[in-house]
Amino acid sequence: MWSDAIALLPSAQAWMLYFFCAMLIGISKTGVQNVGTFAVPIFAFLFGAKYSTGIVLILLCFADLIAVIYYRKKFIWKEVRSMLPFSLFGLIIGLFIGEFIDDKTFKFLMGFCILISVLLMLWGINKSKKKNGIQDFTKQRWYAPFFGLLVGFSTMIGNAAGPALTIYLLTKKLDKISLVATGAWFIMILNFSKIPLQLFVWKNLSWEGLALNIMAIPFILLGGFLGIKLVKVLPEKEFKIIILTLVIISACMLMIG
Repeated sequence: MWSDAIALLPSAQAWMLYFFCAMLIGISKTGVQNVGTFAVPIFAFLFGAKYSTGIVLILLCFADLIAVIYYRKKFIWKEVRSMLPFSLFGLIIGLFIGEFIDDKTFKFLMGFCILISVLLMLWGINKSKKKNGIQDFTKQRWYAPFFGLLVGFSTMIGNAAGPALTIYLLTKKLDKISLVATGAWFIMILNFSKIPLQLFVWKNLSWEGLALNIMAIPFILLGGFLGIKLVKVLPEKEFKIIILTLVIISACMLMIG
């Protein structure tokens, strides 16, 4: 198992990229949301788009546990509850679509899901400047179901749910700690739900991938520590600008890569 895992990354540069991405995932789970999305195109480059989702999934589950333990008292359950049923349905849609597309299309869909999230964010900001304001906009009956489907679909197609979920939580005007905590709990539920689906349907979970993930645990922990420090020192405005910028960059990398 260990020798096969090592063979998946044939060069020192590939190992450096892999451990760097593991650290980014740790940072994204406990601090700067969506910095982990920046790692999605790098993982797709290292392992192939669809196969990378299996390797990254267990890595994400490790990081999820760190985040929810630390933020166990800060999340807002009603925001999780309102989207969860629709996200699980979107997850199933993504599961079946992923069965019938090639790796290039899979990669494009990753970027497309992220880009749609950006456009929705910009639309939401524009709506907030109008008479009714963003509060009425987010209380529309279709709002939570739509974002729930998008989050579920995008987490299945490339573990790329972070941008859509962050945008939904940003429009709910959560403070940065509540945003990080609620996002961590929500994504953890979805990620653990995906394990049997990717194991028995897509069959892209492997012992070799698990061995790679175990090797990366120290870097996840380092990233988690850095994320906790960053979220404490970054002002609210700069925090939101950073996560939106990272969303746009990661989408472009996937769609043109």
